[in-house]
Amino acid sequence: MPDITIVEVSPRDGLQNESTILSTDAKVELITRLVDAGARRIEAVSFAHPRLVPTMADAEAVMERVPRRDGVSYAGLILNRRGLDRAVAAGVDEVNVVVCVSDTFSGRNQNVTADEAMRMAGDVVDAARSRGLFTTITLATAFGCPFEGEIDPARVADFARRSVDAGAQELCLADTVGVGAPNQVQDLTARTRDLVGAPDGGGPALRFHFHNTRNTGFANASTAVAEGVDVLDASAGGIGGCPFAPKATGNIATDDLVYMLERMGRRTGIDLPALLPTADFLGEQLGRRVPALLPRAGTFP
Repeated sequence: MPDITIVEVSPRDGLQNESTILSTDAKVELITRLVDAGARRIEAVSFAHPRLVPTMADAEAVMERVPRRDGVSYAGLILNRRGLDRAVAAGVDEVNVVVCVSDTFSGRNQNVTADEAMRMAGDVVDAARSRGLFTTITLATAFGCPFEGEIDPARVADFARRSVDAGAQELCLADTVGVGAPNQVQDLTARTRDLVGAPDGGGPALRFHFHNTRNTGFANASTAVAEGVDVLDASAGGIGGCPFAPKATGNIATDDLVYMLERMGRRTGIDLPALLPTADFLGEQLGRRVPALLPRAGTFP
């Protein structure tokens, strides 16, 4: 078992903000490459409205063709019950329900207030668990909002408590626009655990989603691991962003994260030599060089 579980998000968060829309064939090949490299939790698709996120319009077609192997779990990102119905029909293993803690961002992302989004999430989580799916609630803009600025950490903690009350089995705190710093990771981890408990005490698993937009993503990931967090999102090649947030570029790269963690003596279950060619594949598909640094420099020693 790995010490740190990496939830691979390149097929969803990685591709959703790209101007180039990959074919279904290319998306399935990306996912197959990730599975072959050892990824075991993959956020493969989003069930948002195709008009809003056209890069995810073929979600069902992708899920129909992903490699089904023992131990591999596919997640779909959803916003509402309609998305859940699509996800169930497509055969996902888990769902990730997004709640934006910033009202302004929530309005632009989902056309509802944050409180309304949380109530919808509770309904979706309850329905998903009744169908046997593992459930995550992601609190977006937990570190800051591009429209409102700083987010009160007490508000984030309150939404974390409400997420657990809603029945989420995993709680993900997302730095949607890459503004966070390590002290915020420490603070939010402590506040969240004070309210909902640690996993070994019956609380939900805690997961973080970092962007490297301002070059703090890996410092934040390292801090989270030091605080005992063992589930992190990352994107092969470092591609990604949010179509509803200005300048929200750059998920932390799976390639670079695995290298850092392995140098720290932590196991991820990812085979780096098998993963590294994926960056070139993505570069060819997107028509540009991807941000990850390890594929350029190579492993060491």
